[in-house]
Amino acid sequence: MTKQLIFGDAMRELTATRRILERLPEEHLDWKPHEKSMTLGGLATHLVNLLNWQLAILQYPQFDLATVPLQREALQRREEFLEEFDGNIGKLEKLLDECDEKWLSEEWTLSHGDHIIFCQPRAIALRTFGLSHMVHHRAQLGVYLRLLDVPVPGFYGPSADEQNGA
Repeated sequence: MTKQLIFGDAMRELTATRRILERLPEEHLDWKPHEKSMTLGGLATHLVNLLNWQLAILQYPQFDLATVPLQREALQRREEFLEEFDGNIGKLEKLLDECDEKWLSEEWTLSHGDHIIFCQPRAIALRTFGLSHMVHHRAQLGVYLRLLDVPVPGFYGPSADEQNGA
């Protein structure tokens, strides 16, 4: 039952995330709403990269943030975002299909060097560190698009843009 819930939840959220990536305005990838904010391209790259973290949850017993660059180079074209995202969705679907309830209940650790950030069952880590984290940044990306006057897709019902025929 846990696996069915996770699979359905993941696919719904990933489909919604792809919808917003489809709307990325390439001419504004270097734009940011505030000096402390990521650029549009940087935020969208982070959103795409979160799939790599979801894959790591299903592939390995732990993930050490100290072993990966703090921030990766931003992608430059909408097509690059969608290609990487779609490729990783295929990998995630395969891993979810192959795993079982026991694997999902096994503990997964997120650390930064010797510092343990958390240890949780894989299913919970996938939902919180993977999907909820993605939803959070997807919402930020929606605000960026709104500020750039790019129609925002609805995720859990129609957006104001969809209600007004955009």
